[in-house]
Amino acid sequence: MKYLFVHQNFPGQFVHLLRDLQARGGNEIVFISETGRMQIPGVRRVSYRLPPPARVDASAPVAELARAMQRAAEVARAARTLRGLGYVPDIIIGHHGWGEMLELADVYPDVPMLGYYEFFYHPTGLDVGFDPEFAPASGVAPLVRARNTLNLLALAGSGWGHSPTRFQRDTYPDWARTRITLLPEGVDLDRCAPDPQAGMRPFVLGDIHVAAGEKLVTYIARDLEPYRGFHVFMRALPHILRARGDVRVIVVGGDGVSYGGRAPDGRTWRQHMLAELGGTLDTERVHFAGRVGYGDFCRLLQRSDVHVYLTYPFVVSWSLREAMASGCAIVGSRTPPVAEFLHDGRTARLVPFLDPRRIADGVVELLEDGRLARRLRASVRAQAERTLDMHAYMARYHRLIGQLVAGACPDRLTGAA
Repeated sequence: MKYLFVHQNFPGQFVHLLRDLQARGGNEIVFISETGRMQIPGVRRVSYRLPPPARVDASAPVAELARAMQRAAEVARAARTLRGLGYVPDIIIGHHGWGEMLELADVYPDVPMLGYYEFFYHPTGLDVGFDPEFAPASGVAPLVRARNTLNLLALAGSGWGHSPTRFQRDTYPDWARTRITLLPEGVDLDRCAPDPQAGMRPFVLGDIHVAAGEKLVTYIARDLEPYRGFHVFMRALPHILRARGDVRVIVVGGDGVSYGGRAPDGRTWRQHMLAELGGTLDTERVHFAGRVGYGDFCRLLQRSDVHVYLTYPFVVSWSLREAMASGCAIVGSRTPPVAEFLHDGRTARLVPFLDPRRIADGVVELLEDGRLARRLRASVRAQAERTLDMHAYMARYHRLIGQLVAGACPDRLTGAA
């Protein structure tokens, strides 16, 4: 088959599908993107370059829409070049979040399109206003609703959609869910797997050294920011370190902002929280590793004695799935996206997102109750094997693609997260 993928940052959410298609052989794969350094054999990259932002004397969401339409035009231009060279895909697969796919039906009107629907914004009840420490500005509701313009334009088209979790799919209106298949994403269960001997060996990550038998608490996010609970995790650390003198903490994540805003004092959130905590934090036992390679990421999860995962009611990170597959003893936030994956007392300890002391208590409990930690580790790995298997994920993905290419109406539910 011939595939055309679209995502502004190659390979985006499609890395596993691309590798699977390449391994199967016999497919032609073209990927239109703006950026991305990864190389995948057998995938031909077509890059587009955005012109300078259009001069729009209007609100920020209108400016975002103008930028999205520029992206749509550039992607359509690249697609027309491909069509002129004789490339007509059997299916187009891409992400709707940046508007890139909006004009592709004009270029390939008879080609089925499968779009990734990640999140439908709401002015209340989800991420906006969830954290009282960061109250939304007055008049934010119209701006939040306006940000759904791209979602609505995509839903008005003729393509089909998929979402990776029930929580994410259910952020969309009832009428839209009839065209969005639930397609739970998988994990490489062989690479992300428990290593029962990891704690018995010294662990080295850059210049960070953890001795054999020393207790290790881990926290991982793409960027250290409130959306992923970095601020409340940091406030929990003094309690954890006072309770256990044998604990080290490794924090993985960049100093940028993936979601939400910057710290109010203009510093990074890491600098902001270190300044807030001052002398209450034993910095000799807290290590900031920045961003790490995937191999080190997997080794860190295997070595972790307790892993903390927190998030607003928002898109769940891939790292949660990988922590489950690695058999981590997880302390997670009792928020809807996490509760879809984990159950308190069965596969993890779930705690209130906004309560640093309860987070600390959950961590200390798992550090001190070895029997509970071992039971949760075994249960969460078993849950991952049942629900996050990469081979099952790929089978569901190919089934959905096959239905679309055949012109059939796809199943709305292809699996359970």
